[in-house]
Amino acid sequence: MFIIVGLGNPGREYEQTRHNIGFIAINAVAENHGVKIDHLKFNALTATCMIGTEKVLLMKPQTYMNLSGEAVGEAARFYKVPPENILVISDDVNLAPGTLRIRRKGSAGGHNGLKSIISHLGSDGFPRIKIGVGDKVHPDEDLADHVLGKFAREDIDLMNETIKKAAAAADLIVQGETAEAMNLYNTKNKLKTPLI
Repeated sequence: MFIIVGLGNPGREYEQTRHNIGFIAINAVAENHGVKIDHLKFNALTATCMIGTEKVLLMKPQTYMNLSGEAVGEAARFYKVPPENILVISDDVNLAPGTLRIRRKGSAGGHNGLKSIISHLGSDGFPRIKIGVGDKVHPDEDLADHVLGKFAREDIDLMNETIKKAAAAADLIVQGETAEAMNLYNTKNKLKTPLI
């Protein structure tokens, strides 16, 4: 069994924000497999589907970003899923918009949602797909305001394409093709469109 977790914050005011790109991407995974993530379990909205021959639990934690590990840890313990079978999709301010970075494991890199998951799993050995949302434009801008802001209009098409790639990468990772996903989708976007 595999778990795919999209990170974000619940509530209408957070929809379509940079910090919720994990929710947006996992919705694309669900849509590709004909399910809706709408069943409340483990303090998360969940759905199950098959990806290849693998049964997969899709999760959108409803704990708010910084406590995401509570929901993920509970599901992992319930289903006895090891960290290497838990794929996390999150935003990354250190990557330009439209950039995907797939890793087999690693540190939280300053991301509080990943930090919480590492803490609750007792391991950083889980794969992740980081989706670039760009850094704040102005040095005096608050980072929280930046990640809770919405994408610039000119970046919408780019981000939609990136979400499709992230969903395709998730399918490959679940099917044991992480190296192939990295080869196909670990690309750098040269565009440095300022986000407002």
